[in-house]
Amino acid sequence: MPSHAPSSVPADELGTLCLTMAKRAKAASTVLAQAPTTAKNRWLLASARALESRKDELLAANAKDIAAAPSFGLNAAAIDRLTLNPSRIASAAEGLRQVATLPDPVGEVREERQRPNGLQVKKVGVPLGVVFFIYESRPNVTVDAAALCIKSGNAVILRGGKEAIHSNTALHRLLSDELKRCELPSEAAQLVPTPDRQAVSHLLSMSEYIDLAIPRGGKSLIQRVASAAKMPVLKHFDGVCHVYVDAAADLEVAERIVVNAKCSRPATCNAAECLLVHAALADTFLPRIGNALLAKGVELRGCAETRKRVPAARLATEDDYRTEYLDLVLSVKVVANLDEAVSQIGTFGSHHTDAIITRDTRAAEEFTRRVDSSAVMVNASTRFNDGFELGLGAEIGISTDRFHARGPCGLRELTTYKYVVTGNGQVRE
Repeated sequence: MPSHAPSSVPADELGTLCLTMAKRAKAASTVLAQAPTTAKNRWLLASARALESRKDELLAANAKDIAAAPSFGLNAAAIDRLTLNPSRIASAAEGLRQVATLPDPVGEVREERQRPNGLQVKKVGVPLGVVFFIYESRPNVTVDAAALCIKSGNAVILRGGKEAIHSNTALHRLLSDELKRCELPSEAAQLVPTPDRQAVSHLLSMSEYIDLAIPRGGKSLIQRVASAAKMPVLKHFDGVCHVYVDAAADLEVAERIVVNAKCSRPATCNAAECLLVHAALADTFLPRIGNALLAKGVELRGCAETRKRVPAARLATEDDYRTEYLDLVLSVKVVANLDEAVSQIGTFGSHHTDAIITRDTRAAEEFTRRVDSSAVMVNASTRFNDGFELGLGAEIGISTDRFHARGPCGLRELTTYKYVVTGNGQVRE
């Protein structure tokens, strides 16, 4: 069955299909691990050109998914995540070109030392092997994931959501075509051809062939993958991101950052979900930012002190402060000081992205030292916790784990290492 054709697979054939895909990915990974950087970069650049030249084909496929979106119960924010347009296709192509310019982590000497007995010890980057990537909605992630996995020497099995199956199929067909043209194994990037959830269960049991699972989507998806996987899982459960406006904040800067963090793309995991305002600024900043956010269509849910200054805000519950809305909804709380802000983040946050707005260097340093998140921003939007924005070229996800990677996961985070030890006849005494 062609891997680029959306289809329904009979239940009694699904396990065999998944096993075949896993075995082919493992075989492809051994070839790809030895592929020269020039070949991988040639594929990246060819794929970037193909995205641009086959734009109409991609947009037509995406239009089918957009037309079907209401039948899946998708809201406006989710449909935005699903949508491809010329700008997003151009951005995906640029991401491929940027990945091509990045150093290849395979073969990178990360440490080197000489022992007293003359042994030369090197720590050298190597691919993980096969990555099973499960994701929802955003079809451009198909391109990012394939680019990062292949440049880092890994084969990848892609399983997108049913709501994006036409878009993902068209993108995968394009990427597979270019793999063949660049004489790399086409099985290095495979797309699960069915939306059947049982396919995910089959593949998550195949630790003999798959080395890492990466779920990217809602909390329920990540929990299902983490509980079922027989191989390691790289994950984040929530993106409950905070912006704390300190007593020493520049209010113009604070307003610009808060509006951007909440409104620029509210359906992303690095969008702000909670605003914390120092009590000293409650009378001056809250009415100002309240008006700015309400004008953008944001629903505010605040504490009693917030509602005194912004009457349009609904009263927030404790659950509001721990909710990842992924929509134009923002919880707001007045805090007495930096200590209370840090405590609020520690209690209700998700270790994803948190920001402080301040002109006080000491406050900024204390905040960055005490807040335990994958990225901590000072006078910058939470939206910058992104592989492309941080110079990784693209990302396969943002991890809130501590092992084996944290934050945006780019090329280096998709590799591990081995020790290469060279001697001239030494034996251990």
